[in-house]
Amino acid sequence: MPLPSVTRSLSAKLLVLTVLFVLLAEVLIYTPSIARYRLTYLEERLAAAHLAALSVEATPDMMVAMELQNELLAHVGAHAVELIRPDSRVYMLSRSMPPTVDAVFDLRATMAPRLAADAFMALAQRRDRVIRVIGPSPKDPAFQVEMVIDERPMIRAMVDFSGRILALSVAISLIAAVLVFVSLTRLLVRPMRRLTEGLVAIRRDPDGTPPFQPSARTDEIGVAERELADMQATIRSALRQRERLAALGTAVAKINHDLRAILSTAALLSERLAESADPEVRRVTPRLMASIDRAVELCGQTMTYTRDGLLPLARAEVPLRPLVEEAGAAALASLRPDGERAELRWENRVPEGLTLRADAAQLSRALVNLGRNAAQAGAEAVTVTAREREGGGLVLLVADDGPGLPPRARDNLFQPFAGSARAGGIGLGLAIAREVLRAHGGDLRLVESTAAGTVFALELPPGIVVEGAGRLGEMPISDSPIPH
Repeated sequence: MPLPSVTRSLSAKLLVLTVLFVLLAEVLIYTPSIARYRLTYLEERLAAAHLAALSVEATPDMMVAMELQNELLAHVGAHAVELIRPDSRVYMLSRSMPPTVDAVFDLRATMAPRLAADAFMALAQRRDRVIRVIGPSPKDPAFQVEMVIDERPMIRAMVDFSGRILALSVAISLIAAVLVFVSLTRLLVRPMRRLTEGLVAIRRDPDGTPPFQPSARTDEIGVAERELADMQATIRSALRQRERLAALGTAVAKINHDLRAILSTAALLSERLAESADPEVRRVTPRLMASIDRAVELCGQTMTYTRDGLLPLARAEVPLRPLVEEAGAAALASLRPDGERAELRWENRVPEGLTLRADAAQLSRALVNLGRNAAQAGAEAVTVTAREREGGGLVLLVADDGPGLPPRARDNLFQPFAGSARAGGIGLGLAIAREVLRAHGGDLRLVESTAAGTVFALELPPGIVVEGAGRLGEMPISDSPIPH
């Protein structure tokens, strides 16, 4: 699997995201900034209008010549100015023909959202408006100033301010992006690239890749590097063990093949011993035959287990009750440890009409293994029931009335060659049954094992029941179907 190109790498994505986030932050900063700039602009005009209106008070007859009024209004940048003193006296400057007012803005009680909205509406204007502005004088809040001005000069000033903000934002975003990019590249991207290259190399050649050398970092990257080094060592060990086990399995298969041939010959010779004239020979012959049969069974199960690997499933629609009945017939043919035929009572309580989509042979194999284990452990009855699984699916409960599992068997319950509950057993029955259930997407679980008997649950996944789901009962929580 090739590494991603530069344009699709983590570094490029970090750079783009950093620039976008910084620009977004600048936009969020720009909104109150442009609103404040407009407010400051208008307050400066109000202050200038206040000073211009006070010139009226300085004249002897409270009258100002039209020429001087025009000069004062031009200095303010207004068409008309009114100054209202606290004692209600009004001083007014105005051109001879002031224009019509298009909009009025009162600055005395305007909230921040409204100021921001007015600022953006002003920037969006495409026609030259004349506006009337009312507000307290910045020179003395006791004075109220009203002025009529053209809005276009203010918009030009706001556009110039926005340009400066934009240039500053781009510069800040680029500087921040470069700094963040360099920092993240050194702290995250390069170590992550090294980890990725190590993972790719291990996947391509797990055994031939040189050992990954973790750094001395103590953060999450350092933990990931050390875990990767440990994982590589574990994989190497597992591969070497698998190779040895594969070689051992090949040798065991060859030995098994020869051993089965030898045992078959011994079985043929043992049958002739039953015709011996010696009563003692005839008495021990059944035990000898049973021992040979168990040896042949051991060889067969070992060969089957080492040959299976991942179980291939041939799924088809299978009526469950007949399948359980056939599995019971096969389990009844099992032998007890003493060589006598098992007198096992197989109770099939699976409802009629229940159909599954499963591998009939493999599922029957799991049931036969459980029944055979029960018979060999000394059970006299095995009961199979079907229940609806919580969350969907199906549970087959296989319960026997045997003496229960000893502690040693519970500790190694599903371990091949280690989980046998009887002397001479090889412990493959439960391991194979569990593989069958897991291949179907379910699992095999021990529900309980007491002196009154043992219960195993064959859990099958949702969707496996094709027909007859309505015939299932609810799975018992505390009660168990151990036959008595």
